[in-house]
Amino acid sequence: MNVIANTTVISNFARIEQLDLLRQLHSTLYISTAVYEEIQTGLEEGYEFYASIDEQIYPLETGWIQLTSMRDDQEFRLFHELPNRLHSGEASSLAIAYHRQWHFMTDDRAARTQAKQLGISLSGSLGCLILAIERHICTLEQANEWLARMIEQKYRSPVSDLTPLLNQSL
Repeated sequence: MNVIANTTVISNFARIEQLDLLRQLHSTLYISTAVYEEIQTGLEEGYEFYASIDEQIYPLETGWIQLTSMRDDQEFRLFHELPNRLHSGEASSLAIAYHRQWHFMTDDRAARTQAKQLGISLSGSLGCLILAIERHICTLEQANEWLARMIEQKYRSPVSDLTPLLNQSL
């Protein structure tokens, strides 16, 4: 299944210098052009952790992140019907995920609520960390360390230890 992410999950992993973990989990990750614009704006505003993202975007040699845009009337229609409280990156990602039946990754509460209402397959930073443990890409201890670093960088996580979530998924 194709996966599209909005800025929040990418930001969390970029801030702790672990974008490669997302690449290991999803050999191709899609972002909407609106998400790309949000990343560029963040870079212009001094968020240096975004600097590593440009070199990850296809067609560059190491490009595993692919840009996509809304491509038909249905996607544009849903984009404009979504609540105004959603940023354009979230709304465009939701419209694409819904109409293409893609998995959507976000940590934004409003976007997650909307995705659930639309029946879109969904995960976020915590889901990525759990998946990394389950696929033996990292240990629970390493994932908890990354989570702690995300929290230090202002990620508002509902948990500070992945153990209970890992036990739920087994």
